[in-house]
This record gives sequence, C-alpha cells and structure tokens, in this order.
Amino acid sequence: MPTSPPEVSADASHRIDHLLEAAGDIVFRLDASGKVLFASSRAQRLFGSVDQAPLPMLAALAADVDQAVLRNAIADAGNVPTQPMADEGALLSPEPVRVAVRMHAGDQETWFELRISALSHADTPQLLVVGRDMSSQHATEARLRHMATHDALTGLPNRLLLSDRMRMVIAQARRSGQGFAIVTIGLDGFKKVNDGLGHPVGDAVLRMAAARLRKMLRDSDTLARVGGDEFVAVLPGTHSAAQIKLVTGRLLATTQSPFEIDGHTIYVGASIGVSTFPEHAEDEVRLVALADAAMSLAKETGKGRALTYSSRFNAAPEHDISLEAAMFQAIREGEFLLHYQPIVAAATRQIQGFEALMRWKHPTLGMVPPARFIPIAETNGLINMLGAWALKSACMQIRQFAQAAGRPLYMSVNISPRQFRSDKFLQVLDDAIGYAGLDGSELVLEITEGTLMIDPVHAETILTRMAERRARIAIDDFGTGYSSLAYLKRFPISVLKIDRAFIKDLPASEKDGAICNAVLDLARHLNLSVVAEGVETEDQFHFVEQRGCRYVQGYLTGKPMPPQVALAALTDTYQQLREGVA
Repeated sequence: MPTSPPEVSADASHRIDHLLEAAGDIVFRLDASGKVLFASSRAQRLFGSVDQAPLPMLAALAADVDQAVLRNAIADAGNVPTQPMADEGALLSPEPVRVAVRMHAGDQETWFELRISALSHADTPQLLVVGRDMSSQHATEARLRHMATHDALTGLPNRLLLSDRMRMVIAQARRSGQGFAIVTIGLDGFKKVNDGLGHPVGDAVLRMAAARLRKMLRDSDTLARVGGDEFVAVLPGTHSAAQIKLVTGRLLATTQSPFEIDGHTIYVGASIGVSTFPEHAEDEVRLVALADAAMSLAKETGKGRALTYSSRFNAAPEHDISLEAAMFQAIREGEFLLHYQPIVAAATRQIQGFEALMRWKHPTLGMVPPARFIPIAETNGLINMLGAWALKSACMQIRQFAQAAGRPLYMSVNISPRQFRSDKFLQVLDDAIGYAGLDGSELVLEITEGTLMIDPVHAETILTRMAERRARIAIDDFGTGYSSLAYLKRFPISVLKIDRAFIKDLPASEKDGAICNAVLDLARHLNLSVVAEGVETEDQFHFVEQRGCRYVQGYLTGKPMPPQVALAALTDTYQQLREGVA
C-alpha cells in the first residue's frame, strides 16, 4: 500500500530551498494547487516572478511538450510510492518522474531534463521540479550520432545510414506496392585527379560532386557516399524507365560540368548503374550489388553513361553477383578467416615464418576459393575492410607464434592493389602493428610488380614509409609482371618471391631453371632474400636449395593451415609436415 511522501518541516524546507538555490539548477517547489512556493534565481531569470502560475512556465520551458503531458507527469510524480524517511531534510521520492524538454530563444536551443518528485509538508502534498541543462551532453551525443552515420568528407550519409534508409524504403514499398530505384554513381577518371593534382584537390572535387548530385535529387531521396569516388542514391517512388532516365540524365549532366578548384579546370564525368525494386531484387544488399554491376559495365563500355541492370549482362555472371551480395553478409557474420602456410629455411628445414592467406567459409558453399572472392572484393572496395582485418589478425597471430616457438618468426601478408592505393593504408598498418605490440620487423608485406608500376612515384613514397616502420617489402610473383628491373634499385625491397609458374616444371624445364638461376643471381648481387613458392616435390626443393635459394614455401613443407594447427607445426619435424600431420 503506497505510503505518504516524506514529512518536511518549514525549517527543513527553508534549508533545502537554500541548498537548491546554491546548486544553480532551475528549481520550482509547488503546492497541490500549483502555486509556486519557491523558485530558484535561475528559474526566475528565465521565466519571471514566482507569482506566475507554474504550468505556463513549465510549458514555456517544454516548448515541444504538450501541457497535458506535463500535468500527467506531475500527477505521476505525486503518486509515486515513497518510504518514510527519518531525515526530515530528505525531499525527493525514490523514483522521480523525468521529462526531457527543450526551450527555444531565438536561434538558441536549450535542452533540459525535468525531474518531478513528491514531498510533504504538514501532511500537505507538494512537488519539487528540478530542471537541469543537458544542452552540452545533447550536443555531444548529436555530434557522435552524426559522425557514426555520415561521411566525414562530404557530410552525406555513409553506408550504415544508407542501409537503414534502404530498409525503411523497402518496408514502405511493400506496404504501398510502389517500387523504387537504386542508383550507383562512380566518378570517371577520379584517380588521375588525385595522382596529378594531389589529394586536397581530389577531396574538393568529391565535396563539390556530392553537393551537385544532392541538388539533382528530391528531399525524399537519399544520397550516400559509400567509399572512394562512389555514391549510392535511393529514389523512393521512382520506378518507371522514363523517371529513371530523367533522374540519371540530370546526374550525368551535373558531373560533366567542369570543376573549378584552385585555378584548375577539372573534368571527370560519371558512370551510373541502376537496379529497381522489386523487379531486380527485394533485399538491400542485392539491389546495391546489381546496380554496382550495371555501373561497372557502364564504365567498361565507354563511361559517361547510365545503364539499368539486366540479367543479360555478361559483365558479372549471376553466381558472382550472388557471391558479391553474400560477401557483405559474410563480413557481418565473421565468415572470413586466415590460414597460415609455413615458410622454411632450405638449409635447416625449420619454419622461419608464415604467409597469411585469407579464406571464406560459406555456410552452404563451404570454402570459397580466394581466386573467386578476392577479385570481387578488389572491385567493390570490400578489400580495404578485409585487408585491414587480415593485417591486424596476422600481426596478433605472429606474436602468439613467436611466443610459442621461443624465437623470432615473421609473418608475410599480401597487400592488394586497392589497399596499397588507399589514403588510409599507412594508418591501417600503424594500427595493426600498435594493436599487436610489434615493432614492425616481424612483418613482410607482399606487393605485386604490377601494383608498383601503376604509379611508381606514389609507390616509392608509400614503400619508403613502410620501410620506416621496419616492415620488409617483398615482390610477390616475381618475374610475371613488368619486365623493367629498375624498380629493384629504386624501391626499398628486401625479398623476391619466385612465382610457382617457374617452379612447377623443375628440374625438367631448362628454361624455368635458367629463370630461377637468373633471379637468384640477381638477388645475390642486390643483397635480397629469395623465397621459392609452390615447391611440391623433393626434386624441386633440392634444385632451388642447391642454387642458393634460402627459403622455400609450398605443399611439400606445409599446406595453409588454421592457426591452432600452425602452432603445433612449429614443433613438428619436417617429416611430419610432409606426411600431412600438420
């Protein structure tokens, strides 16, 4: 049975009023009729004298709260069960009613939290209303929410908010029976802007392009930046071919106009892909994937055009499109993992390090080959997210391996072309090294020849900064890319990896033998280490060992294996590795 509010004497009320005044909050004490018995100085400065009726004052404070809501809150506070309190100065009921309100004064917006509590004086019920300014906290929370859901460069929604908006539009479309369109927009030639004029100019182009694209859309449409120079628009109610043509025509036109930045006149243009609900797909991931496939085909077939997805497209087989859609889900579900292939010293056949190799364990397809999903991830940009995860995981793992072995070991990690070109790559590298508590020397970062030669100036800068972090640079699949060897002198390279294509026919192939000899001789003169990849037989092992190759990697000395098996392999003999125990 509810008890009465705590008794408070007149002297106690006076003392408490004095304390509340000192606190500096907005405070009212009211009797049962609503008369103001006490109002703090701050309350009076904001709302006038204590003779004013309290509810209008509170209603002014709570500009967006109905007076009935306040009346109910006050009534609820008066009905809160309270326990008798021995201390006559204890005013507040155990569970005050809280009401969040805001007040407008011109352009100024102030947020308050009202706490309404019951108290008693000579068996007369009273209420205490305390308003605390929460504006700073509210502004901080608003900034954090905005940062979490918006792109920092353009201010547009990011992929997270895009996903949320798409789910809402899909739900509305199912209720109304009206379709909508997804439009992906990729700027053409944007990389040349970054490379030729620098990233500050590139960023300015992205900001201007985002503003232009946004102006071409309705307020009800969503435009998001999903990474790099790619944008996605959600167009509720836009469904017919004529509507789509009108919108995409405006979007293409606005990007084809020159961008005037820092005295430069820049032309980029755009390629556009479109998918529609429900014709092409009924879920957000697949809708974006199909629109992206259409955009990719638009780029491949001339750029500066808009294409709507069709099942007749040959740009990406249906299975690959489904696989791409599944990759987004796979990241959320943690389906990607790393296996580790030993790299052994040819002289001792002892494990010196591992190469981290990405794997995808699909719930229905099983293990998806990297050759299937890596190119897709490279195309749609997911490789940056996957690569950052792989680098951090590999750094953590090599620390565990080295501790278990009781000796130094190294981890070799592949860096994709898109990762290497990313503005954030060095930060990702620093984060991974720092997170694992490494000094960088435990890492060998593998990069293909082709990646380096796309932009040698940029490559030299990034490689130098990688080397400053004590990481070693390895050229993967050496000999299969560009024929120029000038970069071996120009770049801070430490390791060459002979491609398996030159190993598989050894020792029978004289030409492959001559190539291996040439690589090993070149490496000796340049003081570079060499790893022979794809070694699967004893004859191949002996051939490269006798010619001075110091390190060997392949199925003969260990297949890629899960981390717990790789840990066990550190103490296994070479014979056990050969027999597949590891």
